[in-house]
Amino acid sequence: MKVNKYLLGLLVIMMISMLTACGGDNGTTASSGSDGNASTEPVTLKFWSALDPSSDQGKMIKQKVKEFDDSHDNINIDLQVISYDVLHDKLVASINAGDAPDISWGLGEWFGEFNKLDALADLTDDFNEWSDKDNMYSNVMESLTVDNRIKALPNYLGIRALLYHENILKEAGMNTPPKTWDELLNAAQTVKDKTGKEIFGIAGKGVRSSQELMMYLAQNDVNIAEKQADGKFKNTWLDNPDQLTRATEVFQFYQDLVNKNAIKSDARTWGWEEEDQNFVLGQYAMVINGTWIEGRASENPEGMKDVKIAAPVYKAKPATFMEIAPLFIYKSKYPKETFEFAKFLMGEDYQKAVNPSNSPRSDVIGDGWGNDFMALAEQGVTYPTVSLGGITKSMEDSIALALLKKEKPEEVAKQLSNAINVNLKKTGELSEN
Repeated sequence: MKVNKYLLGLLVIMMISMLTACGGDNGTTASSGSDGNASTEPVTLKFWSALDPSSDQGKMIKQKVKEFDDSHDNINIDLQVISYDVLHDKLVASINAGDAPDISWGLGEWFGEFNKLDALADLTDDFNEWSDKDNMYSNVMESLTVDNRIKALPNYLGIRALLYHENILKEAGMNTPPKTWDELLNAAQTVKDKTGKEIFGIAGKGVRSSQELMMYLAQNDVNIAEKQADGKFKNTWLDNPDQLTRATEVFQFYQDLVNKNAIKSDARTWGWEEEDQNFVLGQYAMVINGTWIEGRASENPEGMKDVKIAAPVYKAKPATFMEIAPLFIYKSKYPKETFEFAKFLMGEDYQKAVNPSNSPRSDVIGDGWGNDFMALAEQGVTYPTVSLGGITKSMEDSIALALLKKEKPEEVAKQLSNAINVNLKKTGELSEN
């Protein structure tokens, strides 16, 4: 009996198809990619960090990231270490080229700029579904929210406190540090006469100078820019005499620090390095600073034993600068996997290991310094969500006008008000209201 060749061929094809359906995956399980298509390959997330690989914290971060990588078969983490001094420009270039990493570290000063570049993912729904969301400080999350949408996540907090050498103050007859600007200024000469050291230290230039100025303005109930009805921003000091008066008082405070021997003369040009080092070495009594100083105690272990922590001195109301170092999540091809990794970085285990004294989680508070610093979290103020590059430079310049050129405080305040609005106009963020 002859078999029809066409039917025989069809039968062979059907048998091959059945065999493939029964055993075609060779024991592997296909995973679903972010685009909904089946995939057996893990995704690779580019993670740009500015960690210090030589520090204990940096080593712990690398260890924890490896733990995540090893425990997630569907995700590989490509960790690249890039120092902060080049990270910003590298991120801007990658955003403009359409090749941003999936997730990166960053500074709070970059938040408004990156949001304006439309580079950041909308994280609102994912964050609201996260079971740990209520453990994040509410004012921290508010500062990372634009138009009711969460556009970044917190990596760690740089809350500032008043650090003081107890022995220097006691030598000057002071059992507790001053609480207000006036108390500080009134005690300055006594401390100088009895100890030969100044009572206070500041940063007159560099990135920290504008952060300190931001804090002093907030302590006198004035902002560098306020959101207007049209959703844009404006410095309103020249429109409001009371605000101009309060801003003027801030620059008068800077000049009084010099005039009353509260700071060293060369502190007018200190950056953060000189501010930190001279405090660690006990060259002056008090400074507004962060938890990182604890890690520098090895430079002067005996002299740092007497360092205590208090709330920053203030004028009209208690306030401190809260540097929120964000996790920027860009418009990734893999939003699900990227947020999974972000949850790990904000998780309790990672934060306890990496940021025990400066975590954005209210349930992670380290012993000693951590308790004292985190107690000030509710006083924390941050920059407005605008492009800050030109604004923070103008703020630094205003300190130089007050301290080095000795211009009248009111004129300095007026010049800064104008400069802020000029910068807002350049970036298209100035309100015309």
